[in-house]
Amino acid sequence: MLQKLSPQQIQMIKLLEVPTLQMEQRIKKELEENPALEEGQEEEDIPSEAEEEEQFEETDKDQEEFTLDDYIEEDDIPDYRLQAKNYSKDEDKRTEIPFSVGFSFHEHLESQLGLRDLSDKQKILGEYILGNIDDDGYLRRELINIVDDLAFLQNVETTESELEEVLKIIQDLDPTGVGARTLRECLLLQIEKRDNSQPSMNLAHTILDSHFEEFTKRHYDKIIARLVITENELKAAIDEVLKLNPKPGGVYSDPFNKTSQPIIPDFILELSEEGFDLHLNSRNLPELRLSAAYNEMLHAYSRDKSQKKEMKDAALFVKQKIDSAKWFIDAIRQRQNTLLLTMNAILEYQQEYFIDGDETKLKPMILKDVAEMTGLDISTVSRVANSKYIQTHFGIFPLKFFFSEGLQTDSGEEVSTREIKRILQDCIENEQKRKPLTDERLTEILQEKGYQIARRTVAKYREQFNIPVARLRREI
Repeated sequence: MLQKLSPQQIQMIKLLEVPTLQMEQRIKKELEENPALEEGQEEEDIPSEAEEEEQFEETDKDQEEFTLDDYIEEDDIPDYRLQAKNYSKDEDKRTEIPFSVGFSFHEHLESQLGLRDLSDKQKILGEYILGNIDDDGYLRRELINIVDDLAFLQNVETTESELEEVLKIIQDLDPTGVGARTLRECLLLQIEKRDNSQPSMNLAHTILDSHFEEFTKRHYDKIIARLVITENELKAAIDEVLKLNPKPGGVYSDPFNKTSQPIIPDFILELSEEGFDLHLNSRNLPELRLSAAYNEMLHAYSRDKSQKKEMKDAALFVKQKIDSAKWFIDAIRQRQNTLLLTMNAILEYQQEYFIDGDETKLKPMILKDVAEMTGLDISTVSRVANSKYIQTHFGIFPLKFFFSEGLQTDSGEEVSTREIKRILQDCIENEQKRKPLTDERLTEILQEKGYQIARRTVAKYREQFNIPVARLRREI
């Protein structure tokens, strides 16, 4: 049977996902669009639902009924959140709101290209190439495909050689390395701009140009043998390569994108001698009420017994605005209650952790655990946890931080996978760089500490931290 949702329920579901940072704009928008909604405390003299139903019985029959599909386009809850021992590679990704000021990365490139002495056709080719450069600074599209694009989309006939000539001009722009088609080309573009008179720089160029595959696979012994060099010479050359930027576009674009977005906590948690004090961060969110003027208009229309169409239309308009205001006020209240209910459950479940912020005290917790404690649906808990933050006496954290899977020790105790991951990180950070720890050895170390874990799980956790396999971590 298809679940039916009232407009009020739809409002509440939508507002659950809105963080505090956006609630001010959301309420302001509603105040501007609905004259029956005002700032201030609720007044008592409001027509009851029964009175309104009696006065506008025919109008209510025409109210549209919504279904779940009308609002929810897709279920955004990954399966791993419903299970205790599963994982999504997207777990640690954050939903961030990008913003920009000044020139964008591509505007920076366009402004430089405009200063070059180009023919009209070269300008067209150059602009199209720039349009295909991604945020990292790479040209990911093949030149032969760009030839076809220009012919079909802009009716411009060109050749790969003509495009290559313009691309060389673009690759001379700032930042160095922009317009490269591969990592190897990107690094070579950068090192060619440096002083190759130094032996280490010259050797670095040779390695990138002629031994790039061996370099990426860290087959250092092969490079030493083929170039007849010492280990110290190789190390000096590698140090020069490591100074290069594999993502030249990031140098210009990062300051204007995600990292400067302010975080406004949705919850404030304070710890005193009496215990925890949890409350919502209301910031500048005003109290809302129904307009007294619109209430009086509704009373007046209900007392008017005339059957004029104009009066009936006016009465219907006023009632719809009041209904909309009521729904919004109630949705805000339900949002607040649901947020606090959910956060209080998380606080109760992770109470030991919230005392001092010791991560080792975090218990394994999934959405289902909180849903069972609150009586809420798992999808509701997911929406509350999405894009919400809490301010504690030891820092500000996303609610998603408190959810993790669990593993058992030899003694049968369940521990958070976050604890396992931290041990793995510590092991890898302190390993001998000449002889890195393999996944098999990491598994053995964890098992020696009493953690029941498989090698494939160790490999999965290592990949989540973007840590390469032991062979690629080897240094000389």
